[in-house]
Amino acid sequence: MTHILYNPLAGGGKGETFAKEASAAFKDSKLVSLIDLDAKDYLSKLTGDDEVVICGGDGTLNRFANDTYGIDYPCAIYLYKSGTGNDFLKDVEDKVKDNMLRINEYIENLPTVTVKDKTYRFINGIGFGIDGMVCEVADRMIAEGKTDISYSSLSIKLCLHGYKCPDAKVTVDGKVYNFKKVWLASGMNGRYYGGGMKVTPEQDRLSSKLSTCVIHSCGRLKTLMIFPGIFKGEHIKHEKNAKILSGKEITVEFTIPTALQIDGETVLGVTSYTIRK
Repeated sequence: MTHILYNPLAGGGKGETFAKEASAAFKDSKLVSLIDLDAKDYLSKLTGDDEVVICGGDGTLNRFANDTYGIDYPCAIYLYKSGTGNDFLKDVEDKVKDNMLRINEYIENLPTVTVKDKTYRFINGIGFGIDGMVCEVADRMIAEGKTDISYSSLSIKLCLHGYKCPDAKVTVDGKVYNFKKVWLASGMNGRYYGGGMKVTPEQDRLSSKLSTCVIHSCGRLKTLMIFPGIFKGEHIKHEKNAKILSGKEITVEFTIPTALQIDGETVLGVTSYTIRK
């Protein structure tokens, strides 16, 4: 049987619609909401004759991966494209067929991020700096009932005013780098986050290393010039202001508390994080 696990809130609240769309491709399928579901227990009852299709975006995939991490998946796990950002599927789009991809190999050895003494698995990346603050502001707008939210517009507004640049110390496999006026210091497992921002163009999510991108030492106008290029990975041409570092363990420390996002989920008041693979 095909078990279609879906997030009703995904795709702007169209999660169930996407799940029904996916179920039409299978003869014998069952729709199960991920809300309040013990996914680990649910999978423990399946066999190799079953298959699981997850309907949702990056947030849904992150939750599923964290909730089930550490078990031996008893069957094939697929992701059906039905979110809004879909940075994971964009990163592996050459392998996606009919809006679907088998993901067992991508979720069995995920990296961890430790922040505020808690450790999480993550799929795509960690945003620390202005990208974390964008998520913080967007969360407030959503709580106020607003739906027309442009993350690009929020980034521009925060570049112009509102975001205060900290200095940062970045430690990669024991080697220390210091940066002034840091706009972002991401930690990446894949190439994309934030709805299509190609933050680390050369990062391979199946490799043994992670990457960080640090945009630093520039004023507001120069930053506004650099930021649009992130969507195509062209920000790395600004070698004086954009630095890519790679390693198995990366720690980023800011001089002032700043919002951070983990696959789109916001954590407030963060001064450091560590990612490991």
